[in-house]
Amino acid sequence: MAPTQNQNKVGIVIAGLLLSILMASMDNTIVATAMGTIVGEMGGLDSFIWVTSAYMVAEMAGMPIFGKLSDMYGRKRFFVFGIIVFMAGSALCGTAESILQLSIYRAIQGIGAGAMVSIAFTIMFDVVAVKDRGKMTGMFGAVFGLSSILAPMLGGLITDQFHWAWIFYINLPLGLLAFFLVLFCYKESMEHSKQKIDLLGAVLLVGAVVCLMLGLELGGKAYAWNSPQIMGMFAGFVALAVSLVFVERRAVEPILSFRMFRNRLYTTSNLIGMLSGAAFMTASGYIPIYVQGVLGGSATHAGFVLLPMMIASVVTATVGGYLMAKLPYRMILIPTMILFIVGLALLATMTKDTPRLLITMYMILIGLGIGSTFSVLSSSAIHSFPASQRGAASSTLNFNRSLGMALGITIFGILQSHFLTGGLAKLLGGNATALSTGVDFKDAHVLLNPAIRQSMDARLLGVILDALSGSIVTTFMWSLIPAFLALAAAFMMSQEKLNPAEQQDGYPAASH
Repeated sequence: MAPTQNQNKVGIVIAGLLLSILMASMDNTIVATAMGTIVGEMGGLDSFIWVTSAYMVAEMAGMPIFGKLSDMYGRKRFFVFGIIVFMAGSALCGTAESILQLSIYRAIQGIGAGAMVSIAFTIMFDVVAVKDRGKMTGMFGAVFGLSSILAPMLGGLITDQFHWAWIFYINLPLGLLAFFLVLFCYKESMEHSKQKIDLLGAVLLVGAVVCLMLGLELGGKAYAWNSPQIMGMFAGFVALAVSLVFVERRAVEPILSFRMFRNRLYTTSNLIGMLSGAAFMTASGYIPIYVQGVLGGSATHAGFVLLPMMIASVVTATVGGYLMAKLPYRMILIPTMILFIVGLALLATMTKDTPRLLITMYMILIGLGIGSTFSVLSSSAIHSFPASQRGAASSTLNFNRSLGMALGITIFGILQSHFLTGGLAKLLGGNATALSTGVDFKDAHVLLNPAIRQSMDARLLGVILDALSGSIVTTFMWSLIPAFLALAAAFMMSQEKLNPAEQQDGYPAASH
């Protein structure tokens, strides 16, 4: 039998889990604000994108693998392993002397983060009583939201006031604290399912993710989309993904269990996580650019405009967790997904004259809409499976959500750049990407530079801001497609709801 609530010091364990998730999710973005300084010191302008890509690819590829291993051999050992690897990678990152070294060390960090993020949710479900899971998943969602706000601000502050290496070194004391909290206070069941490790499936999964993410990250930047390098990466992804499907369908204990996707509730939960994640990243990624680039706000204003959205998401994450025992999962997600769509649709109506207060209201609607997915999907994804399969179920959900976010910000970023270039060509004619200023406006971030804005003719700046505004608003309109598909998936969910009366074998008691 699993340890009782008294055997686990639940509050201390949860603190360690939250701290580890905060570190892992912050390190996704904290390096972005320091990259200019790092490149200025080390060089490597042509390859700095690998610093971010290495972390993201390693984290995403590791999620389902460590989730499966935790089911087989225990959560604690692999979670603690993840913290150790993450701290080792952080220490190495601070000592890097070239972009190549930093990219390799970031990959080590990403491996540790993949273990921490995938297993943290499963440990939480193991130690927390069913009636309290909604509140806890709301807190975990709040940490993800908090990290997206804190990371850019903290990264810039540390880099300016100290040295860029400290954005990595700060993980060492935090990681040690999380390590000891979990190591000494988490008592897990010693009953695990001894299974054969699917090494071939793991290799194919990692290879497919690497090819896809690098193709998306490097396409249109380091190489043209139709270049042999990018086409080769996408061809490699397709070949490895097809091979993965065939191998996993025949594996005795697959890393990615396609048998799980025969369950309707599990499949729709993963679809909602991936699709809503893609649409959500568009809003959270481009609203700060809109506020700073179009409305002329400061970096602080751009960061704080996300705060009401994150607070609103915590509200519905908590409320959704509370309602899981009273309503079917679908009846919580359908109305909140509608709110999410309304918020995105309102963002698609913005102009240069839209008041910031109104934009804040739109962001609150988006936060209220997305928040329930943080708590409800974490429960609905594991609802139909015993404790011995929860690690795989939870980590696959997190993998698909992360994949959706990565694909969303990349694909919609390509669209926004295309719309911006087209808008400039229409408004100005001729070579709209360089103009007479010698500035490349295909990258919207140049308009966040006050020196560039002040040096430009007022009329020219106005025309360019019209094009930037139009490109972002049109991108919001396109992001409605995955949002509507997520709503359709919510309608397709079955009628289960969370039942606090769990059976001893680890299956949730079915409730309809």
